[in-house]
Amino acid sequence: MKAFIVGGVGGMGQGVAKYLVWDERITDVILADLYPDPERLTQKLRENKKISLIKMDVNDHDAMVSAFKEVDIVLNTAGPFYKTAVPVAKAAVEAGKNYIDICDDYEGTQILFNSEIDQLAKDAGITVLTGMGSDPGTNNVLVKWYADKLDKVDEIYLYWVVSIAELAGAAWDHSLHMTLGKVPQYIDGKLVQVEGGTEMVSEQFLEPLGECRVRYVGHPQPLTLPKYIKDVKNVIIKGALIPHWVDEMIAEQKATGFLGTDPVDIKGEKVTPYDLALKLWETIPEGRDNGPQSSGLKVIVKGEKDGKKITYTADMAGRMAPGTGLPAAMAALMFADGAVTQKGVVAPEGCIDPEIFIKAFVGKGAKIHESIKVESIMDL
Repeated sequence: MKAFIVGGVGGMGQGVAKYLVWDERITDVILADLYPDPERLTQKLRENKKISLIKMDVNDHDAMVSAFKEVDIVLNTAGPFYKTAVPVAKAAVEAGKNYIDICDDYEGTQILFNSEIDQLAKDAGITVLTGMGSDPGTNNVLVKWYADKLDKVDEIYLYWVVSIAELAGAAWDHSLHMTLGKVPQYIDGKLVQVEGGTEMVSEQFLEPLGECRVRYVGHPQPLTLPKYIKDVKNVIIKGALIPHWVDEMIAEQKATGFLGTDPVDIKGEKVTPYDLALKLWETIPEGRDNGPQSSGLKVIVKGEKDGKKITYTADMAGRMAPGTGLPAAMAALMFADGAVTQKGVVAPEGCIDPEIFIKAFVGKGAKIHESIKVESIMDL
C-alpha cells in the first residue's frame, strides 16, 4: 500500500510515517509539505528507502487530486485543521482515495459532516475518517470501548493537557484558536455553545504532569460522540496548555484584545492582533518554564450496567507526536486489512473496532491506566 502524508515533514506527519515504514504492508510513504527539506526529517526517516519527499500546497486542489490518484490512502497531518481538513478531504474524495486526518478543530469536523463531502464520499465508496489522532482519536475509541460495556451511557468527560515544550508550528495556531469565542459542548442532551477558555476545573493526570487546571476548548467530540452513543446526556471536553502560566497569559491576551481577529490600524498599517500574538508565541523567552516533555489524556465514561452505576476512567501520558501519529498509522493499516468498511464522513468511534485498536495500540507499547468504580444499592 502506498501512503501519502500531507504535512508529512512536520512533527505530526513524521510521527505517522515512522510507524508506517516499519510495516511490510506499506511499500511507499510520500511526505508532502510546503517546505520538503530532507534536513527536517529524522535520520531514520531520511535514510529509509520507503520515504520520498514532494512539495505540495494544500490550496492547490488540482495538484492534490493528481498526486492522490497515484497512491492508496491519504493522511492529512497539516494543521491548523480549521483551514486544511475540508480542502484536503475534498481532493481525496475526488481522487477516489480513502482519507484519514488528525483534525482537532470542531469547525473542520462540522463542515465535513454537514457538507456535500459526506454524500460524495458515500457515492464514491470512500471513507473520510476525521479526528484519528490522540484527542480526538484514541480517546474517542476508548469512549466507544467503555460505552459498549454499558447498558446506558450518561456522561462523558474528556480532559487533556499539552506541554508547550512539545508545541511547534501550526499547533500554536490551534491552541490559541480553540479558546476564542463560543465553542461546542453537549450538555443535558443538547449541543450548546459556551465561552472558550472558561469553567476551569482541576484534574489529576499521570506523572510527570500531576494536577492541572483545564477549561472548555473547541474540539470535535461534542459534535461526533452523540451521533454514535445514543441518549448520552453530557459530552464535555476541557484542555490546557502547561505550565499554568501559559493559559493564564492566553486568557489575559483574550480579555485585552490581543487575540482579536479584526485588523487594527497602527501607524497606517493594518495589523491583525491574533496574527501578531501567534507569531510572538512561537518564541518563548529564555528562562521561562516550558514544562515537561509530555502530554496527557483522561477519559471518564459514566453509565449503568445491570442496574449498577459504573464509572470507567482511563489515563495516558507521553510524547505528543508519537501519541498522535500511532493512532493514525494504525487506522491506515486497518484500512489495508479491510477492517474499516463504513463509507462517507465518519469519526473514529463510528468505524474503528475498539478491541482491534486497543489490542494493537497496547501491543505497540502504549500504556493505558484504567480504573473502574462500581456503585450499587443494597436491598435488605
